[in-house]
Amino acid sequence: LTFGALMAGTGVRVRFAPSPTGMIHLGGARTALFNFLYSRAEGGRCILRIEDTDKERTVPGAVHRMKEALKWLGVNFDEGPSLGGDYGPYVQSERLNHYQQIAQQLLQREAAYHCFCTKERLQTLRVRARDPAVGTNTPGPTGG
Repeated sequence: LTFGALMAGTGVRVRFAPSPTGMIHLGGARTALFNFLYSRAEGGRCILRIEDTDKERTVPGAVHRMKEALKWLGVNFDEGPSLGGDYGPYVQSERLNHYQQIAQQLLQREAAYHCFCTKERLQTLRVRARDPAVGTNTPGPTGG
């Protein structure tokens, strides 16, 4: 969808992208409901995209329970897992091949670099970034 298409009146596209790490909480339900109502008011589409990249915290059955709770609220998605649509797949982990292709293109153009930091190093950097005296100086190709 292009800016021109939006301006031509084809409607907005909004999404709700929960992580399946448990039951949907009130804030998530509110966001889904507001997005759905806004899409309807603007003649647009409401999309469900599942952000399942945190496999360690994924709870089996969470997606089904979220969908049921949102259905109870009256939130009916236009696109998403099991609904399909022009911009799928709608489950993040199923988009991995697409992201890998884009990453390879960026690496070839030298617009990105491989990160060889350990989990521990990344955690240390996150903690340091929260310190106002240090700021958010991220490591570069040399590990910074």
